[in-house]
Parts: sequence; structure tokens; C-alpha cells
Amino acid sequence: MSAPVSCPHLVYERILASLGTGTGTRIDQLCLGLTWTFCRTAQSIGFAQSPGLASRTLRFPGTVAGRPAAEVAAWMRSWDPFEATVGLAAANAVINGPGNALMARAVPICGTAPSNLAVFEHFRPCLERRKVVVVGRYPGLDALTDGLDVTVLERQPAGDDLPDPAAEYLVPAADWVFLTATSLINKTFPRLAELAANAVTVLMGPSVPWWPGFADFGIDFIAGVLPIDAGRAATIASEGGGTRLFGDGVRYAVADIGAGAMATLKRQIAATAERRAALKQAMTSWYDAGNRGRFPELAELEAVTDALAELDTRYKRQWDARSRRPAPPGNA
Repeated sequence: MSAPVSCPHLVYERILASLGTGTGTRIDQLCLGLTWTFCRTAQSIGFAQSPGLASRTLRFPGTVAGRPAAEVAAWMRSWDPFEATVGLAAANAVINGPGNALMARAVPICGTAPSNLAVFEHFRPCLERRKVVVVGRYPGLDALTDGLDVTVLERQPAGDDLPDPAAEYLVPAADWVFLTATSLINKTFPRLAELAANAVTVLMGPSVPWWPGFADFGIDFIAGVLPIDAGRAATIASEGGGTRLFGDGVRYAVADIGAGAMATLKRQIAATAERRAALKQAMTSWYDAGNRGRFPELAELEAVTDALAELDTRYKRQWDARSRRPAPPGNA
């Protein structure tokens, strides 16, 4: 995985730029449901997780339907949780519509786990003997990940969950990171993606835009939802549906958007190995010439050796993620 783009606001600007500036797509309906918010257009529906708060002082009710979706999507930038939620739902209504090539090639997830846990069941064979960090609490997760080294980070932690500031310490050392798409709403996504630069990272949830540009921010897999019945999904969401949304209205699917990063890693490994070989040859020649003491470029040689080991580890994580091979016994 290549290093993610680190400019915090850039992901929002690029998502919004992908919508275009035309006014052809307008919002027909907005619903701020108990669990899921959705925006509907004439052709599609877009979801975002609702804030889980109550408010009697929202500024926009009664003004959204009929507005250009791209205009409302710009609310993604807002620090108001309701506006940011509606903005992401509006962006998803445009991005996750007919003709989205990433949705077309996404692989539907089939399994026995409850639908909200389907993503973890799908990737579980890759998680044995790996350090896994899940950003966001998913009901029923503990039973599915029993026996795995999984740490859950949650803004309001309960049980063995850790508070989200622990991400600064745990995410950089993780092999796998599952990142909830609500991080786009609360603006933690840019930093979390940066921290997860060395991990295999899955951006997941109904709030995910099926947007390939996330690869530039270090995301390897998108695990989002495909509508089965948009009308049924809208009804469930508007009636307070949570996990009921899955199966009846939408289903999870996975798309690999980070495979190209493996080629980048291979080039980096080759270049680093070549530099290490050159430094080792230079050190041999230096000592053969009768010099004593510390080789002048020893610090660089040690740094390059460490960098090569890190690149090898990152490449192996990416390889295992795509070959779905469990880690060999004894590997941490």
C-alpha cells in the first residue's frame, strides 16, 4: 500500500469534485432515520449512519428536497453532525448510482453471519494470528472474532473497547484495520487512514461511497452495500431499521481497490534492495582497502535494511489479503 495522502481536507474535496458541478441530479427525498439517513434521487439512494442524537433546532428541514444533490453533498465539510450526515448521504446518492463501475465489479458477500457482520466473516481466514483493529463497535462482533487478536476502538467505549484516542498507539502496529465509514462524517478518516498506512485497511459500512479514489488515501478494500430493493430499504430506514436494513433492502459487497499498490511496493522493494546491495558492496570494498573502524555509510545501510524489512512485511500483508492464506503458526 502506498503512503496515503495526508492533507486532511483533501478527501472531501476530491469526493465532491467527483460529483461534477451540474444540477441535473436533484434530491427527491431526505429521511433522517433513527439509525440510517438516506437521500433519494430519481435513479438511486444513498445512505449514511444517523448521528444518534436528538435536535429540535436543525436549520435545513423542509429545504432539502428539490435541491441539487451536489450542493447538499457539500455539507460533508460541516462540523455539524446532522449536516455532515446528510451531506454524505447526498454524495452517496450520486456516487452509488447506476453506472458506477466499482459497484458493478464488487463481489457480493455470502455467508452465515448476520449481515452487519458479513464483512468480518468474509475476511476472517486472513485474520488468524494477526493484530486487528476495528474502529467502531459492531453488535455481535465478539462472538464472530473469538480467538482472534482484535481490539475495538469506540468513541463511547464499553466492555473491553478502548477509547478512540488509542488509535494513535494501536493502529500503526496493526496488520489489519477495519474502518467505519462514519469516520468520514466525524472527520477522523484522514488521520486514521494515515495511521493505518502499513496495514491492510478496509473501509466499510452503508455510509461508504463506492469511490475508487480512496486507494489514494491508503484504503485497500471497500466493503459497502448494494441496493437489493431501494424502496424497501427506504421504508426500513424511515421506520427506524438498523440491522434489518441488511438482507431486506441492501446487501454487503467487497471491492479490491488497493491491488495496484502491490506493484508500487514491488518497485520500492526492488529499489531498496538494490541500494542495500550497493551499500554492502561499498562496505566490503572499504574494508578490503585496509580501512578500519566504522564504515562511513553504516547508518544508511542500517536504515535501508530496516526499510527493506518493513516493505517486505507490508507486501506480505497485501499478498496474504488477496490470497486469503492464514498466517503461518508462530507469526505475530
